[in-house]
Amino acid sequence: MHLVKNTSEMKKLTCILILVTGFYSCTSDNPSDLENSYLIGKWKLSEAYISAGGPQYLVEIEDGEEIEFFQSGTFNSDRYTECTTGNFSLEHDELRLEYSCNEFNPIAENENGIITYKLETHSNYFALTPTSGPICIEGCSYIYRRK
Repeated sequence: MHLVKNTSEMKKLTCILILVTGFYSCTSDNPSDLENSYLIGKWKLSEAYISAGGPQYLVEIEDGEEIEFFQSGTFNSDRYTECTTGNFSLEHDELRLEYSCNEFNPIAENENGIITYKLETHSNYFALTPTSGPICIEGCSYIYRRK
């Protein structure tokens, strides 16, 4: 019994296998996929790693800021009283926040008007390390826990 009768059928079978393999290997590992984003939901700042010129140490934050991320790519935050809404995006391990209020220019934004952070996700929290605006010379990061 012959499964493949000629070279033409072999080429067709090979093409089909390549297409099927390619289809199944195209899963979305893109962190900018907001529908399935880990960040969607409400979070509260609970701790910070800071330094006063030496090694970093952990400080607990009482009544820390709150931020909520939505699947639409928008967010609400109580960090600034002048502006509480904006858009966010994820690219690899970078979180970008762009506040949507006119004439609002927080010191933490970059030259494009966007606040950027290095994002590290963990099982029950995420950590943000500033990468725009004034950054900590000795390093610092902020821990947010799901509400």
